[in-house]
Amino acid sequence: MGHWITLEAADGHGFDVWEEGQPGLRPTLVVLQEIFGVNHHIRAVCEDFAQAGFHVLAPALFDRAERGISLGYTAADVEQGKALRARIPLEQTLADLRAVLAHPRSGRAGMIGYCWGGTLAWESACRLEGLAAACCWYGAGIASALEQEPACPVQMHFGGQDASIPPADIAAIRQRHSEVEMFVYDEAGHGFGCAERAAFNAPAYALARERSLSFLENALAP
Repeated sequence: MGHWITLEAADGHGFDVWEEGQPGLRPTLVVLQEIFGVNHHIRAVCEDFAQAGFHVLAPALFDRAERGISLGYTAADVEQGKALRARIPLEQTLADLRAVLAHPRSGRAGMIGYCWGGTLAWESACRLEGLAAACCWYGAGIASALEQEPACPVQMHFGGQDASIPPADIAAIRQRHSEVEMFVYDEAGHGFGCAERAAFNAPAYALARERSLSFLENALAP
């Protein structure tokens, strides 16, 4: 069963982290939220990865703006999530993620992020130490941060019908970072991996999950 723990960033900020699975000899997987907080869906994602054999940590990245955020997927929720994200500088979020990666563990650490979390997984791969692999699902901000170089293997997943990530952005990422393994699901839109959203695309989700698991298991193997 999952539970909350509390970690502290280098600047003294304490924040909640949802933990699933036992550390033991398992690799650690950091799950990065969408703009809806560590809500029911993200906790279900954590449970799924824990059952697949990972020790899972999902930091509540909105805690710097407001604690206990767990949003749904209405238009109002989207606007609230965007407003909360805008209140938190990237450097502060990266400080929280450094603290998560510094949390005691016995295996290697990987990261997977969705939406906002997908962009943060890319930033982390380029800017944080101690990360062995990063998997990015429909990170809309990646195309704006292409000058950076990843320090670990990266895999990306995009929907071909994603209105927030145009084909030109995907092409730019592919051209600038040919070393990144990238998959585009032609019939899928933004958020295709969330069963609680209208954009959920079951075939695309199943294939992306299979590819992500294979990538992470290989990259995080002892």
